[in-house]
Amino acid sequence: MTPKILILGATSAIAHAYARRMAVAGASLILAGRNSEALEANAADLRARGAAGVDIVVADLAQVDRLDEMAAQCTAFGFPDVVLLAYGSLGDQARSQNDPQYAREVIDTNFTSAALWLLALAKARPALQPATVVVIGSVAGDRGRASNFVYGAAKGGLERFVQGLQHANATGPLRIVLIKPGFVDTPMTSGIAGKGGPLWASADKVAGDIVEAAQSGKSEVYSPWFWWGIMMIIRNLPSVIFNRMKI
Repeated sequence: MTPKILILGATSAIAHAYARRMAVAGASLILAGRNSEALEANAADLRARGAAGVDIVVADLAQVDRLDEMAAQCTAFGFPDVVLLAYGSLGDQARSQNDPQYAREVIDTNFTSAALWLLALAKARPALQPATVVVIGSVAGDRGRASNFVYGAAKGGLERFVQGLQHANATGPLRIVLIKPGFVDTPMTSGIAGKGGPLWASADKVAGDIVEAAQSGKSEVYSPWFWWGIMMIIRNLPSVIFNRMKI
């Protein structure tokens, strides 16, 4: 059976790398995002790679006041077998600390709207239909750090929300999987100084981990895998040591 896949934030580098892999496998794809030209270009690429079908929904997914309308548009093609929630914004930490409205936008994009999308999808799913929802979180949510605590707090809140949703659906046919990438070489991280090195992964590497996670029984996956050990150390460092670090 040809799987139907909905990608929220389909123009992100990780999302498109994932879509390319699924197009080669013959999946039917629904691409949602706010940049119509980028969506059309991605759709053409995916059709050329073998996708069974590609539909587009142009929408600003972070607009929570239009969420019901957008969710109806995205599920009008039939409820998907797999959903990838991939949109987000790294934001600027210094600006967030000095501009409360901007900080709210970062939080609303990365937590509030994402959490409400998950509720809307859980509600819209036909009662007996199995489905897998993959949510892109971040290792930044594992512990608050001076360099990105507004973004990290939003991702940390999303992780707790996902855990609760996983618990609420533990005995049903709805699976929710959290992917926690570390440093990924994408346009979103273009402003990070010193970019590159062994800790940095490609968007395609993370996309491969998403494919595996969606097919496995795991509820949480670090990408690449070694971030599990790195973040275990960071989470457990005593504050007296952690507070001397510039990270």
